[in-house]
Amino acid sequence: MYLQEDDWKNEIVLYFFPDGVYELPRFARCWIRNYLLTVVLYLGLGALWSIWVYKIKGKRYFAPGEKPSKKDVFEQIKVSMMAIPLYALLPCAAEWMVERGWTKAYASISEVGIPMFFAYFAMYMCCVEFGVYWMHRMLHESKFLYNNLHYIHHKYNKENTMSPFAGLAFHPLDGMLQAIPYVWTLYMVPMHFLTVELLLFATGVWTTNIHDNINGKCEPIMGAAYHTIHHTLYRFNYGHYLTYMDRAFGTYITPYQLEKRKSK
Repeated sequence: MYLQEDDWKNEIVLYFFPDGVYELPRFARCWIRNYLLTVVLYLGLGALWSIWVYKIKGKRYFAPGEKPSKKDVFEQIKVSMMAIPLYALLPCAAEWMVERGWTKAYASISEVGIPMFFAYFAMYMCCVEFGVYWMHRMLHESKFLYNNLHYIHHKYNKENTMSPFAGLAFHPLDGMLQAIPYVWTLYMVPMHFLTVELLLFATGVWTTNIHDNINGKCEPIMGAAYHTIHHTLYRFNYGHYLTYMDRAFGTYITPYQLEKRKSK
């Protein structure tokens, strides 16, 4: 079932490629597929998002001097494009392990039924939220990891240096470490694997959103306003999609609380 699904995905994404591509090892085909999808998602979504927030809605969202410079944006694109080849390895590794039966993943929702699909999904995402929170926090609290990996992303530590293109601008090992809870949780929680792959790509959409520096007022979702605080203060708001882990472990601060601090 997994191999058939893999072939189906390759046929869609690699449709216009020469036949020789299909003679490559399965892992290589998986990497090419994920690399292409990630590049298209990153550049396409980043461009559309930037046009919307800077060109179409720029006067509404940003005062003069609050938009990122072209230099910062192009640097973010450069860093991201250098990292994406390694990012594309993670879903390939997950697929390789799943195909060998090493995880608790399942191929069809019919294997567990719709109620259990949603129950396992909730359990899986709780574990992912926990794992991403602590991985991200560790990348800050370990001087070795911060100075050698995570500092690259935190060069963008002012509001006018962040952009939708900063979302994947990490050292490649840093980006993979923050995504790896999606993979190791497969060893603990039964999960529909195609949904996992879609979730990995959904993080690309999410990370584009949280770097646009716009306060969407979407509590308890960890929106851009919360992540901007993380970039400027470093020690708060490590969470993934939701604010609950920061609330639980004492690293939570809201935009409103920050404004109160500044006004004192």
